[in-house]
Amino acid sequence: MAAPSGAASCEDFAEFQELLRVMRTIDDRIVHELNTTIPTASFVGKIDAGQTCKELYQSLMDAHSSRERIIKNCIAQTSSVVKTLREEREKAQDDVALLKQLRKEQTKLKLMQSELNVEEVVNDRSWKVFNERCRIHYKPPKSQ
Repeated sequence: MAAPSGAASCEDFAEFQELLRVMRTIDDRIVHELNTTIPTASFVGKIDAGQTCKELYQSLMDAHSSRERIIKNCIAQTSSVVKTLREEREKAQDDVALLKQLRKEQTKLKLMQSELNVEEVVNDRSWKVFNERCRIHYKPPKSQ
């Protein structure tokens, strides 16, 4: 369930969203992952649940930080484009095409900012499920 390692394209919002969707696979499948890897009471001796939970914890941490980094990077890039377009707009107030481009970029920026909220919800859900199933087997470092 490794996340894509390629750089995010911030120009096309649909492509940006698709990248995040693919990167959220680990969060979407966490219940299945825990059900198939964390043993029930009758199978406790056959699988090292502590190690499994530790590995899943690290995978979640890596996925969450990668997505947050990509989202914030795209927000910064798009904010820069919006700032540049605003400055150009100040100089050429009659340019309708420039205004249209500025509005398009502002909308994209708002959508990207809303992805931070989506990310928070996805992460909270994953940590809740993780803690319900792994709290007995693995205690994560206090950073989370």
